Amino acid sequence: MAERDLLLEIGVEEMPARFVESGRQQLKETLEKWLKNHRIGHGPARSYATPRRLAVVVEKVSERQEDVEAEVRGPAKRIAVAEDGSWTKAAQGFARKQGISVDQLRLKDYKGEAYVFARKHEEGQPTADLLNKGLAEILEGLHFPKSMRWGRRRTRFIRPVRWLVCLFGEETVPANWAGVTAADRTRGHRFLGKETVIKTPSDYVEVLRKEWVLADVEERRNRIREQLSEMEKEQGWNIHVDEELLDEVTHLVEYPTALYGTFDESYLELPAAVLITTMREHQRYFPVENTDGGLLPYFVTVRNGDEHALSNVARGNEKVLSARLADARFFYEEDLKLPIEKAVAKLDDVVYFEGLGSVGDQVRRIRLLVEALADRIGLDEKARVSLFRASEICKFDLSTHMVDEFPELSGVMGKEYAEKAGESPEVARAILEYHYPRFAGDRLPEGTPGAVISLADKMDTVVSAFSLGIQPTGSQDPYGLRRRASGVVQILVDRGWSNITLGELTDLCLERLKSDGWLKRDATEVKRELAAFFGLRLKAVLQEEGIRYDLIDAVLASDTGLPRLVVEKARVLGEEVEKEEFKNVAEGFSRAANLAAKGTPGAEVNRDLLEAWSERELYAAINSARDAFEAAREEQDARGMFEAIAKLAPVIHRFFDDVLVMAEDEGTRMNRLALLGEIKRLTDEFAAFNKIVIAS
Repeated sequence: MAERDLLLEIGVEEMPARFVESGRQQLKETLEKWLKNHRIGHGPARSYATPRRLAVVVEKVSERQEDVEAEVRGPAKRIAVAEDGSWTKAAQGFARKQGISVDQLRLKDYKGEAYVFARKHEEGQPTADLLNKGLAEILEGLHFPKSMRWGRRRTRFIRPVRWLVCLFGEETVPANWAGVTAADRTRGHRFLGKETVIKTPSDYVEVLRKEWVLADVEERRNRIREQLSEMEKEQGWNIHVDEELLDEVTHLVEYPTALYGTFDESYLELPAAVLITTMREHQRYFPVENTDGGLLPYFVTVRNGDEHALSNVARGNEKVLSARLADARFFYEEDLKLPIEKAVAKLDDVVYFEGLGSVGDQVRRIRLLVEALADRIGLDEKARVSLFRASEICKFDLSTHMVDEFPELSGVMGKEYAEKAGESPEVARAILEYHYPRFAGDRLPEGTPGAVISLADKMDTVVSAFSLGIQPTGSQDPYGLRRRASGVVQILVDRGWSNITLGELTDLCLERLKSDGWLKRDATEVKRELAAFFGLRLKAVLQEEGIRYDLIDAVLASDTGLPRLVVEKARVLGEEVEKEEFKNVAEGFSRAANLAAKGTPGAEVNRDLLEAWSERELYAAINSARDAFEAAREEQDARGMFEAIAKLAPVIHRFFDDVLVMAEDEGTRMNRLALLGEIKRLTDEFAAFNKIVIAS
């Protein structure tokens, strides 16, 4: 079948940079899905995007749909065939509906009864005709978090649509959507380019390049990298390239040209984080450092255009940045005048959650939680002083001008201002570190005060939200509860505090909410929801470790209160499952668990009814294993816990070889089932071994 390349381009007013990549991926995936659903064969697809366009080129698209042979089942024979053997009206109606004559109907058995079947041959339609009809379906399949209408049209899109290109080989498909008819003409750079004709889809990238548009996203990104690298070599600089900023700048321009400017050296007296954030967030500039990592009074920006009059562009950017930095200096100097205690008092006027008081109320809860946690981990008096002071003032920077302007500097500015106010280095560092981890893969708090406050803060936020019925749904998590809960799990895994379990943390938080009068839901229900929620976060941690899915299910079926121990148990199982002897261990535990289910839950073993030597041996082995298991658990020694119960395996197998568990005598039978129940309860504390897949 003949093939042609296909080009589809949507031209729009400038899109926000954060939506460009999503739009590019969606258009490619939506078009590929449409082609598949319409039985149109094709080769590889490549997507393109700039702030003013989304496009995709698909190679080797079939000129026609594939023909299809379909067999459609109609009424049963008893309804379709009359007594004289003629076709009934039901059969005739079915034939008309399928577009065939009654002579083409056939009888076939289906599930034990004869039915009428019609065999249809559906000839494929021309791809160009289908595109003409289906373009609106394709484009309306794109979805954005925010969309808009324009003019009097009902069509919604990320930005008003100004032109469409739909080119199938050299043929223009004149489909209409959003009041625009597709053609073979695209538009170049808004200021440097012009409207131009595309003869074939394969010409698309080069045609736009001549009109000062680099349609390939990776080409634009690499061009920016190369220009920054050249500038570094020429100037002897280090240009700090934030990958998220690079992605954003890539989607802000169609033809990137890097340039640099300067700012007054006096601004270097401000904290580096303030300068970098001001440049990045307000102006999308890249900061410049010397070879020792110190900031220099320069910035790098990327122009959407050529190299014409770059000095004028630089001066304009310098003026704008100077005003921004002057504001930052004003904020910084004003913040330094604000006493920490006064800043803390202002938190009483900041709403925490609607229905849960103020941020000041939360800080007081954190202080009490921190005190309880300090008791559990056994901090000495000196460490407690730093911890308690840091917990009392940990959020004071939320009252500052700088954090109000740049919320992402919370903690960074808190540390800076605390140091300037004469707080100890331990306290200042804790104010910064309690924010960690802020995202997946982020650093963890290094100091104990920071780790304890981080635990208390994140846990209080998650429990408070759940107490109000606020939970993440699908992709929606406006309060970052998943991220905070993951942070709790990561800190507990990192620290391994054996006297702090997830259940105890939940209870402490709920008790504080209840005593302050904020708890409005049933605590038992909230705890159940939180246990499931944290279980998913722990599962994610195990997946990141590369643990097998069945081993994850096995350890999560046991006690998950101590996340580090759960991770260690999964690691041990990951090592053991590769050993030949593990099969014998797992089968023994699984068989014991399956039979124990026939007994009375929680039943105790009657020693007087242990008749056979193998029964008495197993009973003694269980007691010995339990003692060793408990001792290892006290040390959070997962390896020791496993080895303690693994010693039971040969004894279990001898027991099964020697006695009949389901004996005729009820007392003997129930006692043996109780013995197996003891094994199940003990091994389940490590993992549910029956969930582990054993290779044959």
